[in-house]
Amino acid sequence: MTADGRNDPTGHQSSGPATPETGVGELSDPDVLGHAAPSVDIAGGEDEMAMLGQWKLMWIRFKRHRLAMVGVVLVAFFYFLAIFAEFLSPQSPHDYNRHYPYAPPQRLHLFLRDGDQLRFRPHVYGYTSTVDPASFRRTFAIDDDQIIPVRLLPQGPEYRMWNLIPMSRRLFGPVEPGAPMFLLGADRLGRDLLTRIVYGARVSMTIGLVGVAFSLIIGIIMGGISGYFGGVADNIIQRTIEFLQSIPQIPLWMGLAAAIPQGTDPLLVYFLITVILSVLGWTGLARVVRGRFYSLKTEDFVIAARVDGCSSLRIIMRHMVPSFLSHIIATVTLAVPTMIIAETSLSFLGLGLRPPVVSWGVLLQAAQSVQVIANFPWLLLPGLGVFFAVLGFNFLGDGLRDAADPYATG
Repeated sequence: MTADGRNDPTGHQSSGPATPETGVGELSDPDVLGHAAPSVDIAGGEDEMAMLGQWKLMWIRFKRHRLAMVGVVLVAFFYFLAIFAEFLSPQSPHDYNRHYPYAPPQRLHLFLRDGDQLRFRPHVYGYTSTVDPASFRRTFAIDDDQIIPVRLLPQGPEYRMWNLIPMSRRLFGPVEPGAPMFLLGADRLGRDLLTRIVYGARVSMTIGLVGVAFSLIIGIIMGGISGYFGGVADNIIQRTIEFLQSIPQIPLWMGLAAAIPQGTDPLLVYFLITVILSVLGWTGLARVVRGRFYSLKTEDFVIAARVDGCSSLRIIMRHMVPSFLSHIIATVTLAVPTMIIAETSLSFLGLGLRPPVVSWGVLLQAAQSVQVIANFPWLLLPGLGVFFAVLGFNFLGDGLRDAADPYATG
């Protein structure tokens, strides 16, 4: 039957003219294609993406960023170490063994030969030590005859998880409490370096977050005032930012850190160091916020809120800041590694955190001598923690920045 109601001479039913719904026309004839061609909505995927919210689009773009996912894994790993440092470390960071100063790293063996069979028995080998009669320096060598069994959840001295929960078991450790087990070596007092690196992650990783939190508050407030109100306030704030950015950072760090009295409580020193880092870290974010506010204050939704009688604080916090919150998150994520490096640099120079506080910068103080590095290179291992943590945050920040870009394609 044709479109006008007549039978087709060939005996087949005509498909009729092309319609806007199918866009196929005669090609939908079963004799031409061999089957009925389905209707394809080419723009359907784009329309569906256009209906998604901002955070959903960010998450889709972020998942496609492979380096960003690597950064997520690295950052999550270090914060996992920081949160559960007491349980994950084989001993207390302040436990020392005067018989094993600068003991070299031991290799963890999983299998032990029992006759002709290999049995799963994790263990490390002990040490033999000799003293040089000329320099009186003790040197260590691995002794294969001394077997120190290692197990999961061994019973040991009692400690408090997060200074709250009493516990006596750790994730792993020697079966006999007090047996020498230094998987990453020991420092000059015979303290386990692996334990101190795990505990150092807690201070070094959290000081970056706390410092960035302070910088975020100061940066949004100062940048918001500068960009929203303009005029004299803008000139004063921008000149202050330019003054702070023109001062070399290391001398300024040294001057501010030297103002901390000797013998100050370590917890207070921790707080003061975060304040110092925040004072120097808010200027870049304030410039970003100022530029965004300067462009947004003439947008229709801001003018409508002002006409509706909203206060300046409500317009800033409820209308302007959420409009580029994703960009702020990306900027903050990229600022965290800067804070970590700053704390490590200050502590390495002896101007930041001091013992008994354990941070990666404090641990690297022991590696300031070339002679120490040449003889005991494992003392540089805390630097690897800084390296991978900063790398993870940079990957994460790059992924967030690309995902938050409204002009991104693909």
